Amino acid sequence: MSAALVAGLLAGYGIAMPVGAVATYLVALTARASLRVGAWAALGVATADGLYALISMVGGSALAPTIQPITLPLHWASAVVLVVLACRSSVTAIVQYRRREVTGRADQRLMSPVRAYIGLLGITMMNPITVIYFAALVLASQGTTAPDHWDEAVFILAAFVASASWQLLLAAGGALLGRVLTGPHGRLFTSLASSAVIVGLAAHLLVAQS
Repeated sequence: MSAALVAGLLAGYGIAMPVGAVATYLVALTARASLRVGAWAALGVATADGLYALISMVGGSALAPTIQPITLPLHWASAVVLVVLACRSSVTAIVQYRRREVTGRADQRLMSPVRAYIGLLGITMMNPITVIYFAALVLASQGTTAPDHWDEAVFILAAFVASASWQLLLAAGGALLGRVLTGPHGRLFTSLASSAVIVGLAAHLLVAQS
């Protein structure tokens, strides 16, 4: 069980720690809205990682070849959604800056914790690299004996906990950033900069897959 626990924690941190477009959006969302919204969004990302760990454990060696034909369409869908969110964030920030509205309160009205959770869950689930990553780990760890179901459960839970802890750390960083940049100029700069980074990362994702 201890080996499965360590393996699950390492797997969860391994997929969660690289900073990509989703992580950037999570930080920016928390900075604009609130820690509560960001925490729910972080749990949405972690839930997707946990579900993919579960799918990989159940699917085994048949999983990666099955998902391979839809990898590129999923990448495109994920990139398009992220670009749309980035553009929406920029437009909202500019409008609020011109009206001198308090961005955080407006974002709290527009983005509830449940919507944040579902939105980040959906975006992360569209990333096929996660399931391929977990499938590769499962295949590499398979031995001659049949896997123990208790060890599988520990691995999945540990992967979820590791991912959740990292995503919540990112959300906390976003909340601190939002408190520092409380003025209209600071929040406008944060929104525009994060949107530019998200678009750039999404474009890089598509170029790497083409």
